[in-house]
Amino acid sequence: MKFSWKENLPEDLKNKVTKVEKVIQPRIEEIDEQVLYNQQRVLDLFRKHHVGEEDLVPSTGYGYDDIGRDKIEDIYADYFKTDDALVRPQFGSGTHAITVALFSMLRPGDTLYYLTGTPYDTIQEVIGLAGNKPGNMKEWGINFKTTELKDGEVDYEKAKKDLQDKSIKVVAIQRSLGYATRKTFTMDKIKKMLKFIKEVRPDVNIFIDNCYGEFSECEEPTFYGADLMAGSLYKNAGAGLVKGGAFLVGRQDLIDGAGSRLTVPGAGKGEGATWGYLRDIYQGFFMAPHTTGEAQKGMVFTAALLEEMGMTVSPKWSDPRSDIVQTVTFGKPDPMVKFCAAIQHYSPMNSFVDPIPYHQDGYEDEIVMASGSFVEGSTIELSSDGPLRDPYMLYIQGGLSYAHDKIAITHAVEETFYK
Repeated sequence: MKFSWKENLPEDLKNKVTKVEKVIQPRIEEIDEQVLYNQQRVLDLFRKHHVGEEDLVPSTGYGYDDIGRDKIEDIYADYFKTDDALVRPQFGSGTHAITVALFSMLRPGDTLYYLTGTPYDTIQEVIGLAGNKPGNMKEWGINFKTTELKDGEVDYEKAKKDLQDKSIKVVAIQRSLGYATRKTFTMDKIKKMLKFIKEVRPDVNIFIDNCYGEFSECEEPTFYGADLMAGSLYKNAGAGLVKGGAFLVGRQDLIDGAGSRLTVPGAGKGEGATWGYLRDIYQGFFMAPHTTGEAQKGMVFTAALLEEMGMTVSPKWSDPRSDIVQTVTFGKPDPMVKFCAAIQHYSPMNSFVDPIPYHQDGYEDEIVMASGSFVEGSTIELSSDGPLRDPYMLYIQGGLSYAHDKIAITHAVEETFYK
C-alpha cells in the first residue's frame, strides 16, 4: 500500500506540489553538495581539536579555566578563518552581539557607517535612529552615516565620496535583508564590498552582521578580510539545539575588546560560565551545515510553490541563496496575516494559537509573527514574520527539516488560497 502526505490536498494543489518537487530537484541536489562540503570542514575541525566528553562539562561562577568553552571558540575561529572567537550564552541575541561589537570599536565622536543602507529595525534602536532608549549610540556621542542602496545594490560611486569622512572608524555590512525589500547579499557581492572598502579606507574596521548567513554558502565573509563578524547561536550556527547566545569571530585585538565590553576590562573573555550550554553548542555547531541546508531546501520549495501560485517572491527558487530567508509579497494585510497564521497552525508548538499583529520592543511598526518553535525566536526553526506596512511582505525563514517545511508551507497555501 502506498502512502502519501498529499492525499487529502485539493487536486489542483496536489498537482502543483508534484510539479514543483520535480522542477526544484536539481537545486536541492546543489544544496546537498554544499552541505557535504561544509560538514566535512566541521568534522575535520572536531577531529583536529580532539573534542571529547570532557569538553562538554560546563563551568559555573566566574567560568575561569573553562576548557570546553575555550576549545569551541578555537573551533569557531578555525572554521571562520579568524584569530579568535567569543561563543557565549551571555549574549542575549544576535543584536546583543552586534551591539557589543560596535560599542567595543567606537568612541564618542567616532562615526559608524553602513555600506548596505539603513540597518535592521533593532539596530536602528541601538544607534538611536528609531526610538529614544537610554544607552543608545546617539546618547554616547557616536555618529551614524549610511549610503542608501541604489536599486537594491551598493551605490559605489556615492559610497566612495561618503567614506572620505575621517571620523568613520567602523564600516558595517548587513548580509541578510532584515525587513528591507532588497535581496540578501551573496558572498560574491560581499567580496566585492570588502575589496572596495579596503581600497578606499584601509584604516577602518570592517564589521559584518552575518545573522541568518552561516553555512548557507561554502565561504564566509571572514575568509576575505572582514575584521569582526557576529551571528546568533539560535539561528544557523546552533541548528535548533542551542537555547540562547550568540558569537563573534574576528581579529585578536577586536575579540579582546569585545570580551572586555561583554564582561569587564581585565577579565575580558576569560570570564563567563557556560552552565549547561556546552553540549548543545558543540552538537549544534556539528549539525549546523545539515540543518541550514534543510532550511534552504525548504525555502526553495516555498519560493517555487508560491511562484506557482502567482505570488511575487524573493529570492526566486532558482536564484543563488546566501541565507535562510524567503520573502513573499502580499500587497495587503489580510492574506499576509492569514498565511502567517497558517504557518503557526502547522508548527509543532502552539499550533492552536492565532498570531495577532502587535507592537514588539525594538520595532516601529506592528509585527505579525508565527513561531511555533522549541526555542523562542529560533529562526532556524520554521517561522514567519513581517511589519504591517506597504508592500506587506512576509519574511519566512528556517525549518529544522525539509519535510516539515514542505508540509507546513503546502497547508499554508491551502488555507490561504483554497479556503
